[in-house]
Amino acid sequence: MAFRDLVADLDDAVIRDLADDDLTVDGEPLRGMFAAPWLGPYLGRQRTQLEHPQVSVRDADAVAIREGSIVAVGVDEYVVFELQPDGTGWTVLLLRPR
Repeated sequence: MAFRDLVADLDDAVIRDLADDDLTVDGEPLRGMFAAPWLGPYLGRQRTQLEHPQVSVRDADAVAIREGSIVAVGVDEYVVFELQPDGTGWTVLLLRPR
């Protein structure tokens, strides 16, 4: 089995076990992981800028998502203001409240 296949199997397991079931983007269901780090964590003594709610999705699922897309998580709605591919097959959607 090629390394690429092993990573794909790992990504499948991550989505299967950790994805939130109540995510939609522009009304379509999305398999991803929502996080809301409202207070940026510290790196040493300096606070980082990681304080926006975000959703991590596979690159293949992020293809149709654009800045301005509406993400619903349960009853809360957010607007995508930035997409950040990380080079590993995942994209982080940075969100702000709608």
